[in-house]
Amino acid sequence: MAERLAFNLWGAGRTLRGSVDWVKAPESGNLPDAAATYLPPIEKPNWGFWGVFAFTALLFFRPQDTVAALRPLHLPELVAIGALVAMVTHRLGKQLPLVRVSPETIVVAFMAFVMLATVPFSVWPGGALGTFTDVYFKVVLVFLLMVNCVRSVKALRALTWLILIAVGYVAARGVLDFASGTNLMKGERLHGSISGMMGNPNDLAMNMVTFMPLAVVIAITKGRTLPRVAAGVIAALMMATIIFTKSRAGLLGLAAALVILVIEGRRLRPGLGVAAIVALLMAPAFMPSWFWVRIASITDPEAEDSGSRQARKDLMWEGWQTFLDYPFTGVGAGQFKNYNPAGRLEPWRETHNVLLQIAAELGIFGLLAFLTLLWQGFSALLWTRRMFSVGKQAARPPTAEAGTIPVTEAFRADERAWMQMHAVAMSASLVGWFVCAQFASIGYYWTFYYMFALIVAGRELATDRIVAAHKATRPARRPAWQKQEFARA
Repeated sequence: MAERLAFNLWGAGRTLRGSVDWVKAPESGNLPDAAATYLPPIEKPNWGFWGVFAFTALLFFRPQDTVAALRPLHLPELVAIGALVAMVTHRLGKQLPLVRVSPETIVVAFMAFVMLATVPFSVWPGGALGTFTDVYFKVVLVFLLMVNCVRSVKALRALTWLILIAVGYVAARGVLDFASGTNLMKGERLHGSISGMMGNPNDLAMNMVTFMPLAVVIAITKGRTLPRVAAGVIAALMMATIIFTKSRAGLLGLAAALVILVIEGRRLRPGLGVAAIVALLMAPAFMPSWFWVRIASITDPEAEDSGSRQARKDLMWEGWQTFLDYPFTGVGAGQFKNYNPAGRLEPWRETHNVLLQIAAELGIFGLLAFLTLLWQGFSALLWTRRMFSVGKQAARPPTAEAGTIPVTEAFRADERAWMQMHAVAMSASLVGWFVCAQFASIGYYWTFYYMFALIVAGRELATDRIVAAHKATRPARRPAWQKQEFARA
């Protein structure tokens, strides 16, 4: 019986595409035993991964903000360089290319090229170059490290839990701060207890929305009690923090992420939809009055008198006009706030919309690159979702033909369960982030690229395992005169 494995190669990268149906199994033996026997070897986390792990801990926990003696050491940069050296050494030792070439790495590199190419045309070339060297170059480096070093489900799980613990720590501090009346902006809105990517209320809420689905999915899925309880507590702290920031963008992003979780998560946990409806009916009784005032201000201009609604409208209009004035070069990465022509209504401020930010600062080529990244994120999630049958069971035939096994047998049962959870959570994360991004200038932020790297790394490690399983189970090489006969079998 002929084997069927549909895939093609994209460029120089060995990226599996399309519908993967079956891998040929040995003719003898039952299917479970055959699957267990022909599992491909699992690559253990290497020093490159542990470098990424350490960098992530430093980025999220920011110990240098608490311990002044650590600030001159530049620990995140040193750890990132060490991780890069370890990754290159590991790949060269295995006679692999320096980096994995995939559509995502090419587009990320192209966006970096656009940022550099537009520097001479910027309203402040030094500032645009600084945005690249101080922010985006590090983002690209860590993205490449994650995609190249997260090579197993064990590594993906470890990095996910690190992020959850770190963001849960920030959320716990936020809840305590709100309860004690500290770290409040204008005496009412919670902002981050640590600086950096979770400093102001909107950024804090956006990060909570982005990573909260991971905690929710772990909490609702069958498994060991302690991790589920821990994830449930972290998810509750994250939701409370989003509410305490009083970020309207965060609340909208939270709503969008929860909708995706209910739609997708009910297939992991039957009855989730009913539980969600009951929770929504009970939630209003526990919400403070100011919460409803903030919600009403989303659609009612008279519900708030800060003027932020009109300011955002003016900024979006000015961002669009800036793009029309500089459609090919933009005004330079991070320089919209420094572009203040005569008649500007909101000087020294960001666009408060990620797509307008990229368009106004990098022009049409930067916008196309960023839109391609978004498309690749959704595409990678759909591929992983289909491969692990997260959704309609028609994506994976219910029974196997004699002599064949589903390709998901390249993973152990616990690994398949984690990959299913990962696909569901990342779907909600990407949608929630995208909603928040419509009200924030976060095109170069760490949050998107960490989420994007987790999505791509999940697909890439699944691809490697499936290709390894295919090679392990395909028939031995045949003489040339037998190839045509085998092809007809």
